[in-house]
Amino acid sequence: MKNLYLIAYLDLKESLRAKWFLVYSLVFGGLIALFFIAGVTESQVMGFSGLSRLLLMYIQITIVILPIFILITTVRSISGDRDSHILEYMLSFPISLKQYYWGKVIGRFITVYIPVIFAMIIAVAYGAFKGAAIPWDIFFLYTGLLFAMSATFLGIAFFISSFVKSSEVALGIAFFIWIFLLAFIDIALISLMLQQRMNEGLIIFIAMINPMEIFRVAAISLFDPELTVMGPVAYYILDAVSQKTFVLLSILYPLILGLLFAFFGYKIFEKKDLV
Repeated sequence: MKNLYLIAYLDLKESLRAKWFLVYSLVFGGLIALFFIAGVTESQVMGFSGLSRLLLMYIQITIVILPIFILITTVRSISGDRDSHILEYMLSFPISLKQYYWGKVIGRFITVYIPVIFAMIIAVAYGAFKGAAIPWDIFFLYTGLLFAMSATFLGIAFFISSFVKSSEVALGIAFFIWIFLLAFIDIALISLMLQQRMNEGLIIFIAMINPMEIFRVAAISLFDPELTVMGPVAYYILDAVSQKTFVLLSILYPLILGLLFAFFGYKIFEKKDLV
């Protein structure tokens, strides 16, 4: 366990020195600052006001930018070490493959998760200072959603990095996955529904296995339990499960998915040529 923590600490220390971490932190911290400057907490739109509206806007933007930030900064974690011969150097010490791989996973997860949750803590602290009502239930649920989302795309990134030797190829694959999950899957599903007259329930199920989509719907359901903004789609979702069950699934499913990708990545890394 000592070697595992040392690898995690080294990866965390290396990430903190990297320029991408500074940009990553400024993006999320800057979003919160921009919302306060724009007076988001002092306005009301569609019944949302104060910190509730700020958290709603923050989470909707996070849905788009958090996955790509995690993918492009993590996908080169192992392949980059292989390119620079750091992997060969690290394994010359008495460190097992399991300690190296999972140490990198732990260290990188801390790096990508802290700025996101720290920005939300700043928002809550500032709101409390201004005397605004703090929606603690939404805050803690968003914390869980962000935790699960970070774990999902971290696992996907390490899975890609475990079998791709070139950093450039790894970045290309990561960007394609982000685009596919963000936009192409919705466009493809709508086309299938219109052209093939597929069952609507099947289309919605396929959409819900997309971690970005289930994250988006769960975030909306915290403010709009009836999902009225989604129209007829809400009937299929809420008839199948209750709102509380859906939110719980939206945390557990991405978390399990990320762990599975990370595990399969480790199995590939364990059996593949290291250099």
